[in-house]
Amino acid sequence: MSAILTHFWLFFFRFTPTVLSHLMTCTRSVFPWDVVVQKLPNGTLFFDKRDNSQFDYLTVHETAYSPPSDEDGINTPERLGLEATMINQNFSQQILRKSGRKEMAVPNPFFDEEDNDGMEPASVAFRYRKFALDNETTLVCRTELHGLVKKTQYMTAFALNEYAPTSAGGPQTVNWRDKIDSQRGAVLATELKNNSFKLAKWTAQSILAGADQMKVGFVSRVSPKNAYEHVVLATQFYRPRDFATQITLAEGQMWAMFRMFVQMFQKQEGGKYVIMREPNRASLKVYRVPPETFEDDE
Repeated sequence: MSAILTHFWLFFFRFTPTVLSHLMTCTRSVFPWDVVVQKLPNGTLFFDKRDNSQFDYLTVHETAYSPPSDEDGINTPERLGLEATMINQNFSQQILRKSGRKEMAVPNPFFDEEDNDGMEPASVAFRYRKFALDNETTLVCRTELHGLVKKTQYMTAFALNEYAPTSAGGPQTVNWRDKIDSQRGAVLATELKNNSFKLAKWTAQSILAGADQMKVGFVSRVSPKNAYEHVVLATQFYRPRDFATQITLAEGQMWAMFRMFVQMFQKQEGGKYVIMREPNRASLKVYRVPPETFEDDE
């Protein structure tokens, strides 16, 4: 599926899919993160991530009883995040059929054929959606769709990767190879406990994109000590709103959290701000920074 780009709108708020879903579900986050906010003199707000940040990297066992803390090796939080991100990107492409590719009206705006020597872009469709928060406030955000189901239903795709902590003292983990077929509900329940924030973000992204289905893959390492070879053990379709109910993610609460950020910055003067989630405390701080902050490579 190639990318789709609709007409340009005069808008008040612009988000990438990860930033918007991140803010909507941030009450479940544990690890630190930050978002850059720019307010123009006319009141237009732009929420975005910093360039070259690790904002788009997925987390592993962020909300678990014993989060990853291995100082060396392949199971550090950073290495696990990189592994999970690579698995997720590859999974979204491997589950698609190569035949019957649907071409959208506009080509991928982020792909330059001259710089890629005949290579094809990854199959993804960018869908720009407009939401009226009230009579005076409009949101425009870019969302992503990963494929089609039965040629008519839009789909998003995400992959959960198995991680079995080696440290003692924590709760016993469910071996996916033994339980994925007979006790898939137990596997998912464990993931809801250990990766609550990640699953909530994926669900919010699917709802915002207007996806009919959300396909979740269960991926495991071929060997526990090999972080580069994996196998897909199972896949499961969920309806995004039904899945939100299953994981106790209230859509009204998502929008309420977003409106809180909007109202907070509507009261501020024009300029650049940073929302920062503290690393060891469940609190957010907002800093005002000079306009040229984060603009230079240094």
